[in-house]
Amino acid sequence: MSAKGQGKVLALSGGVGGAKLALGLSKCLSPKQLTIVANTADDFEHLGLSISPDLDTVMYTLADLSNKELGWGLAGESWNTMSALEKLGGETWFRLGDRDLATHLERTQRLKSGQSLTEVTSCLCDKLGVEHPVIPMTNDPVRTRVKTHQGELAFQEYFVREQCQPEVTGFYFDGLKQAKANPLLEQALSDTELGAIIICPSNPFVSVAPIIDLPGMREAIKASSAPVIAISPIVAGIAIKGPTAKMMKELDMPSTALSVAEYYGDLLDGFVLDNSDQELQSELQDQGLSVLTTATIMKGLQDRINLAEDVLAFATDLTRHQLEGSA
Repeated sequence: MSAKGQGKVLALSGGVGGAKLALGLSKCLSPKQLTIVANTADDFEHLGLSISPDLDTVMYTLADLSNKELGWGLAGESWNTMSALEKLGGETWFRLGDRDLATHLERTQRLKSGQSLTEVTSCLCDKLGVEHPVIPMTNDPVRTRVKTHQGELAFQEYFVREQCQPEVTGFYFDGLKQAKANPLLEQALSDTELGAIIICPSNPFVSVAPIIDLPGMREAIKASSAPVIAISPIVAGIAIKGPTAKMMKELDMPSTALSVAEYYGDLLDGFVLDNSDQELQSELQDQGLSVLTTATIMKGLQDRINLAEDVLAFATDLTRHQLEGSA
C-alpha cells in the first residue's frame, strides 16, 4: 500500500523477528511516519564493552548489513579477534566479529563520554545510513534475568552460552521499576497523528515485555487512540525464530498464537495470525479482538513488505471502524 494517508506508526521490536517486520515497514513508510523502539533488556557488558544485541540487529537489518545466514551480526564478518582471544584463554562464548567490534567500541566510548544510549544509537544509525528512527526503550540499564532449574542466569548466558538449554521457570527485569521510558517513546505515544502501535513478532516474554512493562507504559499505550496490533511469533505451534515455544511449554502455557494474544491481554485491539492458524480466528474474535489472517513467515524482503502492507491496511481498517463506532 502507499504510505499516503497512513498515520504515524510506532513499532515495538526485539531482535531478528522484529527486525524483519521493521524492515518491511521501513519500505512502506517514510522516516517521519515510522519509529522503531527496540528492547534493551538483553543489553549487557562483555569484555569491557557495552553491547546492545536487539538495537544492533534492527540497525544492521535496516542498513542492509546484517548477516542473513546467522541471523545476527554483520555480513562478510571475520573472526580474527576471537581466534586470538581464544589462544590467550579469554572468553569467547559470545562471539563478536571484527567489524561488529567497531560498533561496540564506539558505543562504549560514547557512553563513557556522557552521551545517552539514544544519542549514541542515533549517531550509529546516521553513520550506517539508517534514516528511520531507531530508539532504545530506555536510557537506563535494564537487564533480563532468567530463572531456571539450574539457577538464575543473565539473559545472554542463558541464550548464547547455554544455548537456551536450561528449563525456564520465570523471568524478571533488573532495574525495570526504576527505569524511565525513553522520552522519544513517550512523545511518539502521545502524538495525535499516531495511527498504529505494532508489536512485532518478537518473543513476548523477553523482547516485548520489558518495553510494555516500563513504568507507565501500559497506561500510555492504552491512552493512545491508535489501535494496538500484535503479530504472532508462534506459527502452527512453532516459534519461527528463537526459544519462544520452548519457554511457553516450560511455563505450562500452550504453544499457540492464542496463548500469545492472551498474554498481551487487554492491551491489544488487533491480532495477526498466520494462515496455518486460521482455526484460531473465531476464538480470538470471541475474546473481543479483531483478527487478520495472512502469511506471516518472512523468508525474503518481499515477504517482509507484504506483511507490513497487510498490517498497515489492517490498522487503517481498525481505525475506520473505531471512528464509525464513535460517530
